[in-house]
Amino acid sequence: MSKINKKKIISELKYVYSENNTLSIIFQNNELLLGVTGEFNNNLKELEKITETSLYSRGNSILVKSSPEKNNIVKNAIHFLTEQYLNNGTIEKKDIISSINKFMINQNHDSEKKIEYIIKTPKKSVIPRSERQKDYVRALKDSDIIISAGPAGTGKTFLAVAVALTMLLEKKIERIILSRPAVEAGERLGFLPGDMREKVDPYLRPLYDSLYDLLDFEKIQKKIEVGDIEIAPLAFMRGRTLKNSFAILDEAQNATDTQIKMFLTRIGENSKIVINGDPSQIDLPNKSLSGLNKSKKLLGHLNEISVIDFDHKDVVRHPLVSKIVKAYADKSTEE
Repeated sequence: MSKINKKKIISELKYVYSENNTLSIIFQNNELLLGVTGEFNNNLKELEKITETSLYSRGNSILVKSSPEKNNIVKNAIHFLTEQYLNNGTIEKKDIISSINKFMINQNHDSEKKIEYIIKTPKKSVIPRSERQKDYVRALKDSDIIISAGPAGTGKTFLAVAVALTMLLEKKIERIILSRPAVEAGERLGFLPGDMREKVDPYLRPLYDSLYDLLDFEKIQKKIEVGDIEIAPLAFMRGRTLKNSFAILDEAQNATDTQIKMFLTRIGENSKIVINGDPSQIDLPNKSLSGLNKSKKLLGHLNEISVIDFDHKDVVRHPLVSKIVKAYADKSTEE
C-alpha cells in the first residue's frame, strides 16, 4: 500500500462509545481487521491478557469492555498495531507488548517526530519501544562511539544491527563488523572442537540471528562472503583500523579494560563503534576485570561518545523477562 492509502485506512478507523463502558473500534477494511486480530483472534487474546480487559471481535468491529482509562489504552494499542500491520504485513508478540508502552500510546506524541526513529529494513520496520531506546537510536545515528549497558531483552544488539544494516544498504558505510568475546575468559579457542569457524560460531550465533531477522538469509550470506558483513571474535580485531565501517562489540561485560580499549581504538575515518553489554551477567572468573562499566565512567564525559543505560522497563521480550530482571536487580540492591 502507498503511504497515502495507509493514512486513509488509519483515518477510517471509527471509535464509538456506548453505555456500560463499552468501546467499539470499527474497521472499514476487513482484511486489515483480520490482520490486527490475528488467527483465531490470538492477538486480541494476548492484548486482553496484558491489559486485563475484555475484548471481542464482532463483525467489522473490536469491542472493548473495561474502565474508561483501560478502554483508552486499548484504543491506542489497536491504533499502534494497525500501523504495525500496515508497515510490516504481520504482528508479532513483541509488537503487542509494545503497543501498551507509554511512549507509543501517548496521544500527545507527535507522530511526525516518531518517523525519524523508525529504522526501515528490507524485512520489517523497527521502531524504538521506550524513551531510552529512542535515545539509543538517536545516538547510533549521531555519535561516533556508543556505549550501552543494561539487561537482556532491551534491544541493545538488535537496534544497533538494524541501524548498521540500513547504513550499509544506503552505502553510507562499506562494511559491518560484529564481534563478541568468544569464550568467557581468555578466548581459549584452541580447546574447542572443530575448525576455526566451528569454534567461534556458537558464541556469535545471536549476531547472525539479528541479521537474519532483518534481511533474507541468502542476501546476508552473500554479504558475508564478499566481506560487506564480517562476524568475528574479539581476539581477531587486534592490529586493525576500521574505515567506513560500523563495528559492534556485543557481550562487552566479558571483555577486559584492555580488550575494550583495543576495540575502541580500531576506529578510523567515517566509522562508528558500539559497545554493548549486561553488567549483571559477567562470566569472567574475576568480575572486577570487566571493562564495560569502567569504560562508561572513563569516557562518558567526551562529547563524541554517547552512554545509554537501560533497565527492566526497557525490556521488550516476554513481559516476564522484565519482572525477572527487576526481581534480580532488587535482590542485588538488598544484598
